[in-house]
Amino acid sequence: MKLNKLTDAEARVILHKGTEYPGTGEYNKHYETGIYVCRQCEAELYRSDDKFDSGCGWPSFDDEIDGAVRRVPDADGRRIEIVCAACGGHLGHVFEGEHFTAKNTRHCVNSISLKFRPV
Repeated sequence: MKLNKLTDAEARVILHKGTEYPGTGEYNKHYETGIYVCRQCEAELYRSDDKFDSGCGWPSFDDEIDGAVRRVPDADGRRIEIVCAACGGHLGHVFEGEHFTAKNTRHCVNSISLKFRPV
């Protein structure tokens, strides 16, 4: 698998499990039709049809492409981290039971962990 070279800011989030400040990411208010892929390995992660505005300040999705995202309990056991299933890059966290959509799931993803491919 080919991995893209990451900037220091990208590595801070993707490799070292950092986060962007809310409302600053390029894909927070982005609603074009396409596919969101992992910035590190370019594996397809999310479809634009599954993106919604949760008001949290980060891109939110209520579903992932089958098999693309792996869920990992945080060390403190309070949240569930989501990582790219292909390369293990940190994406963000997943929350359930908030009732934002009918699927009742919110993948809260750092824009810096994603790239967008229009279709």
